[in-house]
Amino acid sequence: MDWKRLVQFALQGSSDLEQYAILLVRVSLGLFFAISGANKLFVAGGMKAIYETLVKAKVPFPHQTAYFVSGVEFICGSLLTVGFLSSLAGVALLIDMTVATLTNALSTMPKGLSPVNWLDDFLYLPEVLYVLFFIWLICSGPGKFSVDYWLAGKLDVS
Repeated sequence: MDWKRLVQFALQGSSDLEQYAILLVRVSLGLFFAISGANKLFVAGGMKAIYETLVKAKVPFPHQTAYFVSGVEFICGSLLTVGFLSSLAGVALLIDMTVATLTNALSTMPKGLSPVNWLDDFLYLPEVLYVLFFIWLICSGPGKFSVDYWLAGKLDVS
């Protein structure tokens, strides 16, 4: 057993595996948002919950906003899944989740928490974790297993 490699892996991870991690996160998030958006847009009654959430949050034009947000989730989730225009799709979904956090998710948190417990609950919100994943994907890029990577090679963009 090569102890040096094992210690190096334990301390620094493996850049050889990084592309697979990017692929897993990008495709999983993309599929989640594409399916979620599709269910809201194309399934009977799928728009009801988001519409009610937007009304409760006093978001202007809740009917139009519900269709817009659902469309963003479906289109950008689909783009992210295949890795096409990944950074733009990631930015759009990051904004979507930031707004969802500010308009809805924060209101679900218990009142009167200590700062540490508030931070704990805040970081436990799925929307916050999605935002963090999108920041990582935007900074890392879509990875080698993406249309963007293939297209950049064809256009000789490096």
